[in-house]
Amino acid sequence: MSDLAETLMPIAELRRNQPRFRGLEAGHLACLGCGQALAARLVTEAAGPDVAVANATGCLEVFTTAWPQSAWRVPWLHSLFENAAAIASGMEAALKAQGKPAKVLAFGGDGGTFDIGFQALSGMLERGHNVLYVCFDNEAYMNTGVQRSSSTPHAAMTTTSPPGKARMGKRHLKKDIISIIAAHNIPYAATASVAYPSDIRKKVRRALEIDGPAFINIHSPCPLGWGHDGSLSIEMARLAVECGLFPVVELERGALTGTMPLRAPRPVTDYLKPQQRFAHLFQNDPRAKEELEHLQALADHNIETYGLRGERPDPLDSAGADTVRRGGVRWA
Repeated sequence: MSDLAETLMPIAELRRNQPRFRGLEAGHLACLGCGQALAARLVTEAAGPDVAVANATGCLEVFTTAWPQSAWRVPWLHSLFENAAAIASGMEAALKAQGKPAKVLAFGGDGGTFDIGFQALSGMLERGHNVLYVCFDNEAYMNTGVQRSSSTPHAAMTTTSPPGKARMGKRHLKKDIISIIAAHNIPYAATASVAYPSDIRKKVRRALEIDGPAFINIHSPCPLGWGHDGSLSIEMARLAVECGLFPVVELERGALTGTMPLRAPRPVTDYLKPQQRFAHLFQNDPRAKEELEHLQALADHNIETYGLRGERPDPLDSAGADTVRRGGVRWA
């Protein structure tokens, strides 16, 4: 080996071992297979170091900040369940007044976004604060005992929507949060899934390019609350997209501009059957068949509403193209 090679080898090794920026470090206390932990890490990696985070009470706050330690490597502020968006609005106003370039992120679960914190979120969007709000949607109040939220899917079992004689799990439909957010006419809103990391990164970067409020709802499986093995979290997230129960879309000023196409949609039973929260739908009960048909109809409705069915490539067939822009503009 030449002297030059011996000299360059340590430099190359250092470059290989150099960690990329991570706003959320390893060593937190999340459950094995936690979709929310993965989603938060993907978001902060894509956002980069020049950010400040307002984090609502919930799983993410609890498992990343067990006193006296913290897994966060960016400025981070713990808010209440109901006011993460309001706190983020104040942070953004303060940074703007000081002429600092940092972008503000607000994090919340579905309980703190769809329900408890929605008033503050709506106000933040209406006032036009330059904040990216990210909801980590695990479809129930997981941190406090797996109670139902307005994001919980129809017919799902939680501790407050148990199946029985009166009903087969939760009676109500999952709240269409992205349409409600789009009605605020904000510059950018999107849904995403932990099953498609490159799509999350692209959407976070796109949102941060925009001057004004942006919103991303990330589907984040919870093995504990959904009742599946932690090793299946990514598969569960992917099946939710592939069957149409969780459409992956982009909207700008309320108009649909991007979708993840489904060349061959899967039946909803492929997604529901591995989860204990839907186990009652696969028992010998005539009501179960009706509920399965209802859920399939909901998925079919999503596919038709967003125009997901077509000849365009399936997401799994396109390594770097997770989202398609409509109108022939570009592949994302």
